[in-house]
Amino acid sequence: MRLEMHGVNYGLADELKAYIERRLRFALGRFESRIDGVTLRLTDVNGPRGGIDKRCQVAVALVPRGVVMVEGFDHDPFALVARVAKRVGQSVRRELGRRRRRVYA
Repeated sequence: MRLEMHGVNYGLADELKAYIERRLRFALGRFESRIDGVTLRLTDVNGPRGGIDKRCQVAVALVPRGVVMVEGFDHDPFALVARVAKRVGQSVRRELGRRRRRVYA
């Protein structure tokens, strides 16, 4: 599974990168054969003004086609990544279940 991480107006420390990779691999590991790649963008929306200003967007490219996208906002990047990783795992499971039902229906 190819994983890309981008920080937009936000520096991704090595500790945060390792955490992101661990959470996404845990959430999506069982679907690895059905996933082409995962792209995560962590953005600091407000810059130095503070507030709930971290946005995390995850796009999962599925095999043979299709994309599942999940987005979330929070002030703590670690909690944000954990919540978005859980939601993206649920969304991928749901989408693959829909595909399976369409094939057998």
